[in-house]
Parts: sequence; structure tokens; C-alpha cells
Amino acid sequence: MPKPTLRRRPFSGFINAYAAPLLALAVITLLAPNVNAAQITISSADGQPLENAVVEIYYTSEASNPPQEENIFQRDAAFHPKVLTVPTGSHVAFPNQDTTRHHVYSFSPAKTFDLNLYLQETPPPVHFDQSGIVVLGCNIHDHMQAFIVVSDAPYSAKTGAEGVLTLPELPSGEHRVRVWHPQLDDSQQVWWEGVITDNDQLNVSLKLNALPPPAPTLSPLQQRFKDAT
Repeated sequence: MPKPTLRRRPFSGFINAYAAPLLALAVITLLAPNVNAAQITISSADGQPLENAVVEIYYTSEASNPPQEENIFQRDAAFHPKVLTVPTGSHVAFPNQDTTRHHVYSFSPAKTFDLNLYLQETPPPVHFDQSGIVVLGCNIHDHMQAFIVVSDAPYSAKTGAEGVLTLPELPSGEHRVRVWHPQLDDSQQVWWEGVITDNDQLNVSLKLNALPPPAPTLSPLQQRFKDAT
């Protein structure tokens, strides 16, 4: 009986041995972040990462950022979020989730407004039509403070707990960069300024000069409980 003929493909193993690693490398390359993307890290003078630092990048862009509709909530006698950045022309509402009334206001040049005492009946959103830093307060609770950064920059964002922002793809060349933080200065209007390129790994150290906001005032009942413990 004749032996069966085996059809052999002598190079298939060679090809597969090299194709698999190349395919894996291609997948990793597609999934990995752009190693050439610009990144900015914000820290304090003592090396601690800074959360809620706002970064603006200025460059030529054909498209402008559309206005947004956002909320800053009042909860546990505090504003949430503490820092919000929005494009110029945006609207922000201030819902009250507490069981006590609040009186939200701002005397900032970028936006002056006054929302008289209210509880659950949220006033109409405020229109922020001018760029700048808007400092928020509550006329009932002096310790309550928050900030809205109204920006006309093509890119604006705030840092998280790690103090790091990976920037979107930027045009080649140098671009103006500004960094703001609530504790940079008591006036709340001071920015750090510099330049960044499309592939920089920029580290910014900020000297925090602003005084901390006043501590919350305890009610008589809360004070009695604290004294008893």
C-alpha cells in the first residue's frame, strides 16, 4: 500500500513565529498612549501634587469651544466641585442639596451676581459671558468658597489628585501656557505663565501664598457636643 503523501509548508512555522510577536507589538502600539503627547505636572514648592490646578493652552484653532451647562451643588455647607472650568458663554446653576438655605454671590470683575436666600427652588442658571476667575461665596456661611474659571483658551482643564494632565494633540511649536490654583494668591487673579511645545513633559512648581479659608463655624449644639467629647 502506498504511503500517504504529506503536504508540507516548510515556511509556515517560520512565518508564524515572527508574525505573532509583530501582531502583538502592533496591538500594543495601538492601545498605548502617544508617547510624544505633551504632559504637564503641577506641584507645590514642597513637591506635593496639586489638585484643582487649572491649565490653559493658547494656540491657533479653527474651532472654538462651545458653551456648556454645568452645576455647582451646595451640600454639607460646601460647594461641589470646589473648582470648575468652563468656556466663555457657559451657564452654571447652583442647586441646593442642603436642608438649610444658602445665599450664593460673587463680587468678581468677571461676573458679579447675587442669588438671594433659597432652599430647593434653584434659581435660573447664571450666564458667564466674560473670561476670568469668579470667586463664589455664601452670605450665610463664610467658610463656603468655590471658583469658576471662565476660559476663552482653545484648551482648558483642571488637574486631579495626582496633579497631572496629558494634553490633547497640539500644533507643532511653542504655545503659551497658563496655570492657576486657588491657593496661588489671596487676590485669586494671579497666574503662572510659560510656554510648552507639542511634546513637552513640563513640570510646574507653584509657591502657594494664599491664606486658607476660615474654618466652619459650629452651631451652639455642635459646639456643646464637641466640648462634651
